[in-house]
Amino acid sequence: MRFEISKVMDAIEGRVCTDPHLARAVLDLAEVVRYQDLDGGRPANLLRLGMVIDALVRHLEEDNVPVYAVVHRALLSDADLTSNERMVVRRWADDGLVEVLDNPGDRMLEVADLLGLPVLTRARLDGLRGRYPWVAEQPGRVLAPVAGAGGPTLTAHVGGGTVPVSGTPSPAGAQLLTRLWRCAEPGCALFGGGGGGGAFADLARVERSPSGQAPPTLRSGAPTCPRHGSRLTDAGARPRTQVLAVRIGGLTRRRFVLTSDEPVLVGRAPEQSGGVVLGQWLNDEARRWISRSHLQFELRVGEVIVTDLSTNGSGIRPGGSMDEAERIPLAPRQSRVLGPGDMVELYPGVQVGRAGELPTGAAFNPTSVMAEAPTMAMRLPRP
Repeated sequence: MRFEISKVMDAIEGRVCTDPHLARAVLDLAEVVRYQDLDGGRPANLLRLGMVIDALVRHLEEDNVPVYAVVHRALLSDADLTSNERMVVRRWADDGLVEVLDNPGDRMLEVADLLGLPVLTRARLDGLRGRYPWVAEQPGRVLAPVAGAGGPTLTAHVGGGTVPVSGTPSPAGAQLLTRLWRCAEPGCALFGGGGGGGAFADLARVERSPSGQAPPTLRSGAPTCPRHGSRLTDAGARPRTQVLAVRIGGLTRRRFVLTSDEPVLVGRAPEQSGGVVLGQWLNDEARRWISRSHLQFELRVGEVIVTDLSTNGSGIRPGGSMDEAERIPLAPRQSRVLGPGDMVELYPGVQVGRAGELPTGAAFNPTSVMAEAPTMAMRLPRP
């Protein structure tokens, strides 16, 4: 039982981040863990975060969807959680995967405003709609996770809508994300110079890229560390970024961030740290065709450059066209600029392109983060 819970916690951990380029919704973790009606279990359960993430995945029809979680510091010592759950949340805080605050206030909405993210909450948000008009004016920006016949789902809440919708980052958010910021507090997980601090700093599983730094909070118009309350100093320009996505069999399986600092390898099982592994989604024939490191993506002066590193070559689908007559072969060691709408095809049905330009075109069968959860933790209330 303990091993199964550890595995599902690891799966959930892979779906929480403070990277503004990858997060697809924002939520309050201290609120979500107390959605007791989702499973009819104990007062607080960290596994409910996985259930809400699964609901988001189903509504977006896209695998590997991360959420941006803010949480009150009190949750780290909440006796309603198990000791293991409290340890997990502390590790996430030390790794900068979640944003831990002494007084969250309306930070959830501020993050959503700065980044243009939808919000998952049951709160009515009264008194905040004047400051954030999109709360009530944009359907899909605020959805409530609720119990459903087939598991948790998202329902229309403030402003209506049933599908999570992203908005445009606020002008302040767009400006903040052009710069890197540093906190004066040693070992700050969000705005430090390294991988964070705290008791679990040496156990961090992912080396975070500077481009994935969380947005500061604004106090009297000044960029401020939301955790420590100290003014942040400008540490220079943030690296340029481009968000790319992998589509396999008509479904978007994962997104990844390409920066001007380092190329990214995509293939069956690239050995590069941070490389994009496709093997788990490929059939036997595709695995034989696609090389371990099949493609290299670089970002140069704002342009995405793709280089074929494979044995068998690739192809370019110009403007996303699936017309075979328009497919442009990409031979091994050949490079090409990825134009607007272009997709690179490693094998029929296995494509990489800009995240906003890859439509979903197949029946969706999501990969659940709760697949390893013990049955007793997944009790669903009767309809």
